Amino acid sequence: MTPLDSFLVRAALAGIGVALAAGPLGCFVVWRRMAYFGDATAHAALLGVTLALALRLPIVLGVTATALAMALTVSLASGRAYAVDTMLGVASHAALATGLVALSLLHGVRVDLSAYLFGDILAVTRVDLAVIYCGALLVTALVAWRWRRLLLATLNEDFAAASGVEPRTERLILTLALALLVAVSLKVVGALLITAMLIVPAAAARGFARTPEAMAVIAVAIGAVSTLLGLGGSWTLDTPTGPSIVVAAVLCLVAGTLFSSLRAAERR
Repeated sequence: MTPLDSFLVRAALAGIGVALAAGPLGCFVVWRRMAYFGDATAHAALLGVTLALALRLPIVLGVTATALAMALTVSLASGRAYAVDTMLGVASHAALATGLVALSLLHGVRVDLSAYLFGDILAVTRVDLAVIYCGALLVTALVAWRWRRLLLATLNEDFAAASGVEPRTERLILTLALALLVAVSLKVVGALLITAMLIVPAAAARGFARTPEAMAVIAVAIGAVSTLLGLGGSWTLDTPTGPSIVVAAVLCLVAGTLFSSLRAAERR
């Protein structure tokens, strides 16, 4: 018997794998104020599930395709006919509602909606782990490769352009990374909670970090700790695992906020 034979070990590894990619990427989502953009991309995952089931394709392939299509569409269309927040709100809720309706219209297919909405981390298999870590490592490598350029484009697009960095290219790279993360995270925390795992650890890390690099590393650590705490709490209290992980991350955010407040008070 190997450690991977335990469903709790597989669940913990899956959550840590997602945290590995969500930490650095979540920092850019927080810095760029892209939370609603992340919601729209994550909610499109349900359309991807429907597409994959209807065409008998791997779920991760369908989710990646639709999440990427949604992210690119919203990115290109925002600000043209409607305000950005209006466009994101419409896209987010339209994608979620359309995905739910489309799933209900599939005949001969039994679908556990709660698993796609809130995740089913305890049912992660060895194959799922391989997919999660391949996707997480790809996202992490992509962000690490473009780190300086992404930072420049985030801080000041005009300065980035003057430095030879094309802000639109960096925005598209973030869009691609976000779509990949959504695809590999769906089974862990579900479409409704993916954005929380992007934003909350990154926001919590801000209270402890002094540099962007430190914030990314701390966000990964907080995501991993939240996974372990959430799993432990779910096992002990018999609560839903995905939401329990998010609650643990929120508690880390509260701790980070208190720490930041205390440090600011000491400086006065």
